[in-house]
Amino acid sequence: MNPSRRSLARQLVATLPGGRPGLFNPWVDHCPHDAAGNGPQAKLERLALHLDCEPEFILAGEAPGYQGCRYSGIAFTSERLLGEGAIPRIAALPYRLSTRRLPFSEPSATIVWKTLYRLGIAERTLLWNAMQLHPHRADTPWSNRTPSPEEIALGEPAMRLLLEAFPLAKIVAVGKKAEGLLAGMGVKVAGAVRHPANGGATEFAKGLQALIG
Repeated sequence: MNPSRRSLARQLVATLPGGRPGLFNPWVDHCPHDAAGNGPQAKLERLALHLDCEPEFILAGEAPGYQGCRYSGIAFTSERLLGEGAIPRIAALPYRLSTRRLPFSEPSATIVWKTLYRLGIAERTLLWNAMQLHPHRADTPWSNRTPSPEEIALGEPAMRLLLEAFPLAKIVAVGKKAEGLLAGMGVKVAGAVRHPANGGATEFAKGLQALIG
């Protein structure tokens, strides 16, 4: 791995708060449902591996979910996909990431990676989120909620760092929250596509295909 990518991963995470009620930081906070060996450092290492490329595209989603980034450390990436060896630059994991009986499989993650492979851009795409902390109900870690505008703003420093690190990459906003943050930052995007969740899989795939030509 390029040492600069590990450094970039650390810099990105350093911009994010930890220990906030209702906001889980995968690379700082400890989850009681993490499997042995899958603490913040393991997730940070996987993030660094994901960053270890020269991307042509950066897809920016909304926020981490409990079935995906909370345990994987990578946006739009689930425990099941990592176990299957479906993620570029990361060898198939022979161990579990969560204590759940079956590995988590996030619908949006499956749709995104399936689309990236079908379009032939999986190796050239980085995945990120407008807000990089998992927003959940305070009493239910295994839940997702819509982040507030103030919470989404917490992701701006990391987003700026990422875009500065990869100035040639084309930025694609996935969903309205990401589109709004990037517009507010004055970032020129290659385009915006429907988020794949809640029945948006077909529109997401068609929109991304149209953007990459």
